[in-house]
Amino acid sequence: MKKYEWKARVDADTCDTCRTANGQVHTRPDWQKSHLWAPGKGTLCGDNCRCEMEETDAPESGDLSSIPTRKKESTMPELVEQHAAFSARARLTREGDFEVVGITAGHANGWNFSAAAIQASLPLWDHLDCFVNHSWWMRDLRDLGGSYYNQQWDEELQGITLSLRPLGPSGPLVRQLGQEMLSEAEPKPDVGFSLDLYFTASGVEVIQILRIATLDLVYDPARGGAFLRALNQSQEWRLNHMSDNTSPAPAAPPAPAAGSSTAQAQMQKDADALRVILNAQEQQTAMTAEVEKMRAIRLQACAHLLDTGLAASKLPAPSQAAVRKQFAGRVFDPPELTAAIDDARELVSQLTAGAAVQGPGRISAMFNGEDAIRAAVHDLFNVARDPALQALKVAKLDGIRQLYLMFTGDRDFHGGYYAEHAQLNTGSFASIVANVMNKAVVTRWNELGRAGYDWWTKIAHVEHFTNLQQIRWLITGTIASLPVVAKGAEYTPLMIGEGHELSSFVKYGGYVGIDLEDIINDDTRKIVQTPRELANAGIRNISKEVADLFTDNAAIGPTLVDGGALFNSTAVTTAGGHLNLLTTALGTTFAAWDVVAAAVYNQPMLVSNDAGYIGTGAKLALDPKFCLVPRALKGQAEALFIPRWSGVVEAGIAASGGPTYGGAVVPITVPEWTDATDWAAVCDPMLVPGVCIGEAFGLMPEIFVAGDELSPAVFMNDEFRVKVRHHVAVGVADFRPMHKSNVA
Repeated sequence: MKKYEWKARVDADTCDTCRTANGQVHTRPDWQKSHLWAPGKGTLCGDNCRCEMEETDAPESGDLSSIPTRKKESTMPELVEQHAAFSARARLTREGDFEVVGITAGHANGWNFSAAAIQASLPLWDHLDCFVNHSWWMRDLRDLGGSYYNQQWDEELQGITLSLRPLGPSGPLVRQLGQEMLSEAEPKPDVGFSLDLYFTASGVEVIQILRIATLDLVYDPARGGAFLRALNQSQEWRLNHMSDNTSPAPAAPPAPAAGSSTAQAQMQKDADALRVILNAQEQQTAMTAEVEKMRAIRLQACAHLLDTGLAASKLPAPSQAAVRKQFAGRVFDPPELTAAIDDARELVSQLTAGAAVQGPGRISAMFNGEDAIRAAVHDLFNVARDPALQALKVAKLDGIRQLYLMFTGDRDFHGGYYAEHAQLNTGSFASIVANVMNKAVVTRWNELGRAGYDWWTKIAHVEHFTNLQQIRWLITGTIASLPVVAKGAEYTPLMIGEGHELSSFVKYGGYVGIDLEDIINDDTRKIVQTPRELANAGIRNISKEVADLFTDNAAIGPTLVDGGALFNSTAVTTAGGHLNLLTTALGTTFAAWDVVAAAVYNQPMLVSNDAGYIGTGAKLALDPKFCLVPRALKGQAEALFIPRWSGVVEAGIAASGGPTYGGAVVPITVPEWTDATDWAAVCDPMLVPGVCIGEAFGLMPEIFVAGDELSPAVFMNDEFRVKVRHHVAVGVADFRPMHKSNVA
C-alpha cells in the first residue's frame, strides 16, 4: 500500500499540527483516520496551511496520536474569534465612498462559512465603524477612519457587501489609501480590511455568527491574525478573549498529546516558550516597521491636505508661506490646520482694515463680501437693489473715482490693473459697472413706460427669436363652419388662411465715451446718467417705429405683400383691398367711432389670396379696443371713452338707447404723431395680432463696457466706452385688426 510523508515548511508561524506531523510517514487510510489526509482540513492553521503530502517508499514513521488536530467529529459548539482579510475586494463609488466585501461563503482560515449562516448575520453588520489598525482594548478616537452603511446580501458574490464612508481624524488616510490601492499604479503596500467575528461551529462547519467585532483597515491583512495566534500561543489567546466578559468561554487551545514522555513534554514546553519569545520579538519588529510605514502614509496624507487647504484659503502668498512652514514635514490633525488658516485669515483682515476704511464716506462693510460692494454700486447708480441685498447696510461710495481705484489699483490712471494696490477681487470694474448700468436701463425703461412711452406694448404682439433672420409673420384665418361629410363620402379640403408679411431685424447702437479725466475729476453724474439716456433712446426708438407704421407714405402706411397699402379704402374683394381707411373726424359723439368699429367687425378673415377666395372669409367679429390719437385729441378721446359719472347722457346716444363705448375702449396718446386730427383704431393683439415686434436679445437695449489696458480706446484715447446694442424688428402681420382715419 502506498505511503505518504508530511512535508512542512517549519518557521515561527508554523502551527503545532504541521510541526508535529512534519516528516511522519503513514498510509493514506491512517492519515484519513486522524483527519489529516488533506493538509488544512484538520490542521490548527486551517486554510493557511502550506504543507504537502509526498508519496514515498520509506517505512512508516512517527506517532499519529501525538499530532494535535481539529477533529471533524467534534459536536461541541465552540466560540472562536475569526480573522479574515479581503484586501482586494473594494472599489471606489461615485460618491467617493468605498464598497467593501465583508465576508463571502466558503472556507476561511480552516472554517467553512455557509451562505445561510452569513446571510442570517446581516443585521449584525449595522452600525459598524472602521478604525485604522485593530485594537483589542479601548478604541482610540484618533484612529476612527470611517463608518459602514448600506449592508446588503449579494446573491452573485454569495456574501455581504458594505459601503464605507471615510470620516473622522483618520478619514483622509482611509480615503487616500483606498484610492491608491484601487489605482493601477504599482507597487502597492499590503494594506486591506481585516475582519474579526465570533461564531459557533460544529467541527469546521460554522453554525451561527454571533457578533461582528471589527472590520478595520490594517497593514498585511492576509498574514494570519488573532485566530492563528490564539491557537498557537495560549497566553496571548487568553488575553485576547478576556476582554469580552459577556461572551461564552471559548474552547481551550489544544493540549499536547497524551502518553508522551516527561522529557518530550519538557522539551515541548521549552520549545513552545522559545517560540513565544521569538514570535514576540518578530511581532515587535513587525509592529515597529508597520508604525513607520503608517507614519509615512499619514505624513503624505497631511502634505496633500496642507496643499489643498492653502489653495482653498485664498490667503496672500506670505500668509500661506507662514502656515506652510508651521505644518510642513510633520503629521497633524485636520482641525489644527483649519484653526491656523482661520487665525491667519483674521490677522490679514485686521492688517488690511485700516487701508480699506478711511474715514467718513467710506464703505465700512463692503470688503466682507461681493454682496456688500454690489449693494454700494447699486446705490451709487440710484438703482434698486436685488431683494437679497435690501437688508445690507453699507456706507455710500464717494463717487466713481473711488470705485475705479478699489477695483483696479490704478493710482496713476494708466488704464491698467495693479493687484498690489487693488482692494477688491470680486470682479472687474467694467463688468460690475456694465451689470448695474443694464439694471439702470431697466429702471429708466419702466419710468418712461409709466410716462406713456410704452403705449405700443398695448397694441403690439411681441415675440422672441433665437436668430436674426428675416421674420415671416404668419396669419391663420378661421374656418367659419365644417361641411357635412356623407356616409362613405370623401372629405373635402378646407382652405386655411396662410398669408404672411415680412420684417427684418435692424441693429441700433452706438457708444458713449468716458474719459479717464471724467474718472479723475469724479464726474459721477455723467456716468450715472449714461444708462438712463441709452434707455430713453431705446424705448423712444421702438415708439417711433410703431408710430411710423400709421404715418409712413402720406399716412397710409407700408405696402403689404398683397400689393395694397396698409390703410386703403379699396373693397376687400379686390386684391390688395383693405377697406380700413376713412376721413371722418373723431368728433364728440360715438358716431364716428361706431362706423369704424363696424368696419373692423365686418372685416372678412383671410382664407387665401388666390383669386376667388379674396374677401370670402368669415367676419372678424371683434370691435377695436384701442383708440390711438395725437396729443391734440387726448382730451377729446378721454371724454368719449373714460366714463364720467356726471349724470349727463351723451348727446350722440338716442333716448331709446344706442351703442355706448364708455369704459370699453382705451384711449392711447401716440407721442410721435404730429397731425392734430388723424386717429386710428386697433384690436386687442391677444386676439388678433396686427402690429408685431421681434426681439432676439431682449426688448431692452444691452449695455457693454470696454475699459482695460488692452482696450484700444484706453490705449489710444484714455477712454472707457459704454456701448449700447439693440436688435429689433417692427412690422405688420395683418391689416384686419387696424383702421385709420386721415381727417382732411
